[in-house]
Amino acid sequence: MNRKKTVLIDATSMLENAYYALPADCVKGIRNVVVRIIEEKQTEYMAAAFGSARSKKTTSQDFKEKEELLKETFHSLNIPVYTVEGARGKDLISSLAKNCEADGKEVVVLTGSEELLITVKEHVTVWIPDLGEQGLELKAWSADEVKERFGLDPEQLNDVFALERGADFGRKTACRLISQYGSLQPLYQQKENVQSKQIQDALVQYEKQIIKEAEELVISSDYDLHLDETKSIAETEISEIMEMDFEPAQFPEEGQEPTSSGWLIKEAASLSEAEAVFAGCSAGSSVGMQLAGKDKEITALALCLSSEECWCITAQEEITSHYLKEKAQEVCKRAEKVTFLDLKSQLPFLNLNEEKTVFDASVAAYLMDPQKSSYEYHELAESYLQLSLPSQTELLGKRSISQSMIENHQQAVTCICSMAAVSFLCGTILSEELKKTEMEQLFYEIEMPLIFSLFSMEETGIRVERDRLKEYGDRLKIKIKETELKIYEQTGETFNINSPKQLGEVLFEKMKLPGGKKTKTGYSTAADVLEKLAPDYPVISLILDYRQLTKLNSTYADGLAAYIGSDERIHGTFNQTITATGRISSTEPNLQNIPIRMELGREIRKVFVPEEGCVFVDADYSQIELRVLAHMSGDKRLIGAYQQAEDIHAITASEVFHVPLNEVTSLQRRNAKAVNFGIVYGISSFGLSEGLSISRKEASEYIEKYFETYPGVKVFLDKLVADAKETGYAVSMFGRRRPVPELKSSNFMQRSFGERAAMNSPIQGTAADIIKIAMIRVDGALKKQGLKSRIVLQVHDELLIETHMEELDQVKNLLVEEMKQAAKLAVPLEVDANVGESWFDAK
Repeated sequence: MNRKKTVLIDATSMLENAYYALPADCVKGIRNVVVRIIEEKQTEYMAAAFGSARSKKTTSQDFKEKEELLKETFHSLNIPVYTVEGARGKDLISSLAKNCEADGKEVVVLTGSEELLITVKEHVTVWIPDLGEQGLELKAWSADEVKERFGLDPEQLNDVFALERGADFGRKTACRLISQYGSLQPLYQQKENVQSKQIQDALVQYEKQIIKEAEELVISSDYDLHLDETKSIAETEISEIMEMDFEPAQFPEEGQEPTSSGWLIKEAASLSEAEAVFAGCSAGSSVGMQLAGKDKEITALALCLSSEECWCITAQEEITSHYLKEKAQEVCKRAEKVTFLDLKSQLPFLNLNEEKTVFDASVAAYLMDPQKSSYEYHELAESYLQLSLPSQTELLGKRSISQSMIENHQQAVTCICSMAAVSFLCGTILSEELKKTEMEQLFYEIEMPLIFSLFSMEETGIRVERDRLKEYGDRLKIKIKETELKIYEQTGETFNINSPKQLGEVLFEKMKLPGGKKTKTGYSTAADVLEKLAPDYPVISLILDYRQLTKLNSTYADGLAAYIGSDERIHGTFNQTITATGRISSTEPNLQNIPIRMELGREIRKVFVPEEGCVFVDADYSQIELRVLAHMSGDKRLIGAYQQAEDIHAITASEVFHVPLNEVTSLQRRNAKAVNFGIVYGISSFGLSEGLSISRKEASEYIEKYFETYPGVKVFLDKLVADAKETGYAVSMFGRRRPVPELKSSNFMQRSFGERAAMNSPIQGTAADIIKIAMIRVDGALKKQGLKSRIVLQVHDELLIETHMEELDQVKNLLVEEMKQAAKLAVPLEVDANVGESWFDAK
């Protein structure tokens, strides 16, 4: 069958991409691509579709005018244009492609969006414009090309994009997950089996966003649209079209780039022009600033001085990196307020010492809404300025600003100037919001100083002994093999232990173990299912050990080596805008999630060692969240129990079970401990019964007895929920807010989660704030006293200091004292401090 080639133009996505890359030339750019296709006789028919369901990006008047101009251009080229009221462009294109293919056409979809790769079939190819070595190229995506590049079939790509957009997964990770599990549904059904705990956590944390993205990515092909074959591109007079005037009569001055956002982007072309820009930053002025560079060398600086203009100054022969650094520091000292986005990422280019003039808009936005996934400039612009701006990824792809300054200069300038302009405009708004929400003190006294302490810790890094790491990995591999053989021996056959399907069949079909829950993809082998069976079936304990061991091997034994720098140290990243409760998180690598259920897991700490002539001093808070609960609830008996300075779990057991303290059994103490910690997290009778392997009735009785013993705690927790229902948020002792919209949900499970969040967020948030204050105090005291010792790690309620031997006594006393004095509570803050020649020894 001779299929006639037809090119279908996804005009909306093409225009969006072109508009944000080159606003003035966007229509001309698309016209040139289309004309090239016609001139090279790459098609017999063409059609274009425009979406009328507007995204936030396409609402500006300027964009609408460009859209009308593009439609006129298509009409002039004899290209039929399709629109349907309320329909998205991608749905129209998909419908046209399906019907054209059914009519015997060879279809090409020309689009600016990867979303339409899902339409690729045997007779449907997708072309996406891309910048190659020879300029603009049309990258052709066939089914084979999709399979080769993604390792997946086209229909699986929506789930990959949903993971990328909803949880910021990297493409390789997203493709691997969908390849392994097939789609999002089985991935979520078996998320406990995902080897990476970090990925598990992200799947849980961003589930709503991922599902929402997946739903929005679904493309409909149900519109009854058919190609108008009466319009032939062969009749088009190309020369007349090429002479069409696409531009307005007035142009901006040379060196200026107009934006749809209201400010002019200008580039300083000479040292004298740069000097004039910096001179405009007078004492008492307010500016927005953003820096880009590599290896601590500045390659570009953006400076926004007003809502009308933003300057970009690029390092060159006359304007050196050193010059830009000096000028940036001068501005930070002279101006009344300098607003950055993600200040910690800017500190490698500056020598700042907690300047009172600097303001981090990203951190301020995090305090206002700690449940967002990120706080990039385009998101702040949308939230606080009602502006739709292209993101850095949309402008530059995966390239850095520094790299793009060479490869894609104009878009890199647009990107860095957008950052500076948004930070400038949002700085005042966010300052007012902090006042309104009474979080000014939290921001200026905790979050802002913390930026500098975290940066110092990242720069210092922590030493890892490669030989020990290799030896640890070798031991793990031996242990994994031994455990694997024991599992085969006890199950009576060899199979893939990492395959949930095979494992489920062996356990619940062949061995007939109880508790098997069959799903569409096989039996569930999630951790909670197996842990119930572990006490009665040794093979289950072996399987759980096997999972821990393989995770230790992949994440730490093999994974850590990739992060060791040339100085033999790991310089991880510590994030303060990730968790909803205010806790600091650790990435690249995550050192806060080391499995400690087995001894071999704890031993990974042995590979972390101090420099020669140093030891580690490790200090952590004892039961900080329970102490916070005692203080915030004001319960006299709980406060009294802590003031006795005895075993709080034994005291609780004695009170709850009405037995003398010296007669409390180990089982009673264990149960009391579970209730103590469970109350902090809003545990239910079901959760407690699962954790202690007791009936729900017994668990309910334990909780009732606890509240009878400490009635002030019950009153306090009930009030937290009531207040959160009224205000919409929970608040910590230091004023940190966490929105709890789930409390208004019609779904029982969502409301229950909201109640738990309302109860535990103030406690966890307060504990998080205390460890932050402690960290700031310790870091400041070390520097103020002129000591060489430095904090190298923060993990939950623990600080680790690489301590020079001659400073040991001073550091240990300083560390304990500063941590104890971080907050004044009704109960003492107790700190356990130890010294060792590895993290393991000091813990």
